[in-house]
Amino acid sequence: MRSIQIYLLGIFVLLGFASCEEKIDVDLNTANAKVVIEADLNNLDRNQEIMVSRTVAFDESRAFEPVDNAVVSVVTGSGSTFNFESIGGGRYSHSNMGVIAQQEYTLNVSVDGQTYSSTTRMPNYVEVDSVGVTKENIFNEDYYFVNLSFDDPEGVENYYKYNVEIIGVGDNATAMQFNSVYSDKFNDGLHVTHQIGGRNAEIANGDNVRVRRYCIAKDVYKYWSEYQSTNPGSASPANPTSNISNGALGYFSVAGVKEFVVEINDSFSLED
Repeated sequence: MRSIQIYLLGIFVLLGFASCEEKIDVDLNTANAKVVIEADLNNLDRNQEIMVSRTVAFDESRAFEPVDNAVVSVVTGSGSTFNFESIGGGRYSHSNMGVIAQQEYTLNVSVDGQTYSSTTRMPNYVEVDSVGVTKENIFNEDYYFVNLSFDDPEGVENYYKYNVEIIGVGDNATAMQFNSVYSDKFNDGLHVTHQIGGRNAEIANGDNVRVRRYCIAKDVYKYWSEYQSTNPGSASPANPTSNISNGALGYFSVAGVKEFVVEINDSFSLED
């Protein structure tokens, strides 16, 4: 009988604490908007583009707020300045800017009196010596992989990023994109194969796969590696470590790039 009384007393104490709790309302819209800069310069084209936007409140229907009144420029290590022009929607363009391996580049973006900067060096591009397609049966399902093989330079830290676009065929044609990043931490100086695809990539027989291979700087690798870890397959509130100053989100990259287009079938064809 005493144990029952103690049990009931415990319940009344818990109810008393619950009745005294103060209700806390969390306002998800009060956080200060952050400037987001996405600057991905490369040697595929002399037409370069940089995106500037702001974060928006949690309950906004749009994903971001474009910034069209920024002042955007890139200065090379040799002293040349490229001023980017706003073309709307938060996009800034320069129609004739080439990039050179081992040159240093500094990005400057001014928004409402605040300046955001980043300096990076364009790494050398590491050539691919072969591209192939493999099919593997995993748990009774077929998965296709695009394989890129190359000799990793010995004694040099190298970082690689792949932007992959899958274009389906037939009545259920779809298009999707995803990124993968790799470092040579455990295979420096070796003959390496990067395998692109797998259970989350949804590459199917008959698809065309466009692979852009970037050789990127270490801080850009860190950004995308954290993005992969915290944002697997979808958007997430987590923010990868930016290499841009003054609290901006996003990244600044200058990279050597080559593009490969592969048709997925038992005897694949390659266009480059």
